[in-house]
Amino acid sequence: MTKIQCLCGAVKLELSGAAVAHFYCHCDDCQVVHGAAYLPAAMYQIPQTRLVAGQPALWALKTTTRATCRDCGTRLFAEPKGLGVRSISATLLPKGMFQPTFHMQCQHAVRPIRDDLPHYKGYPAMFGGTDEQMPW
Repeated sequence: MTKIQCLCGAVKLELSGAAVAHFYCHCDDCQVVHGAAYLPAAMYQIPQTRLVAGQPALWALKTTTRATCRDCGTRLFAEPKGLGVRSISATLLPKGMFQPTFHMQCQHAVRPIRDDLPHYKGYPAMFGGTDEQMPW
């Protein structure tokens, strides 16, 4: 069981079991919402996540429902439609727990990231995509 919380501690969640995936998302929606070039994310099945304190504000910029602490504004998670998952902001995980295995939505990347991980143009096959990679 992993416990995470917003920066002020008003909203707390428990995560159980292994994440579906750890990755960096470069989509234009995440860029705008987080004010960053990409977002480190840990994806869990919704039943693996449990709200144990507080009530986050739920909202959507485009189509993805997102949860934010009402008090401090911490971005907690996103729920992409139809996947039954929560994409947890990996910056909230305990130090050393985030172990990314790929980058996705790199067609929207602000700049190429050069590392040893796969860089999918859109979604990887595990999320219904094609596994097409960027030629970096």
